[in-house]
Amino acid sequence: MEAPALPARSDAAEHLKAVALKLFAERGIDGVTVRQIAEAAGQKNHATVGYHFGSKEELVRELIVDGARLIDDQRNRWLDEAEAHGGPRSVLEVVEGLVRTSLNPAPPPSGECYNRFVVVLGLSHRALFMDALEGRWNSGYLRCFEHIRRLKPGVSRTLLNQRLLFMGAALGGILASRESELADQSRPHPMWSSDTTLTRIACSLAAMLEWEA
Repeated sequence: MEAPALPARSDAAEHLKAVALKLFAERGIDGVTVRQIAEAAGQKNHATVGYHFGSKEELVRELIVDGARLIDDQRNRWLDEAEAHGGPRSVLEVVEGLVRTSLNPAPPPSGECYNRFVVVLGLSHRALFMDALEGRWNSGYLRCFEHIRRLKPGVSRTLLNQRLLFMGAALGGILASRESELADQSRPHPMWSSDTTLTRIACSLAAMLEWEA
């Protein structure tokens, strides 16, 4: 079933979301007030978050779904293309797909923030995070897992599921670290900005799944 379209937002609301996402990624949702969001967005009216979203929690929920839906759409498109050509053919190919589809292809000028936002939120407000997702926006992730299970038939499901859990946690942490480094514009970050690094991240994560115990 096709997911319902999200309601369109005004430019002012979208700007508030971008500002809030950056602040939440840097400080966590408990470290940011609606007043601070409004001020950072250049809004004199501190009630603007409530006007557009109802509450800070509803703003957080919308940010969760925005990013999760973007990633899931990217992931499913990548899988559709890979499957149409007989793939994915290796665990590394699947994991590199997971890495690359976790990134925003058109990041804002302030840089990517979603992976940091999700990692912090998952640690401090996991119940809110899971409730906002409503068990959706992860179909591409689950499809990737099924391909990995197909490609590792000799590993017990229990052991492989454990490794997938570790790999997923590592993926989020590494990409959050990447975002944090790239957010520092005081100096260049050749390793983190290199496309080759994404492949090396995938190689490291795939090794967690390929290791023969």
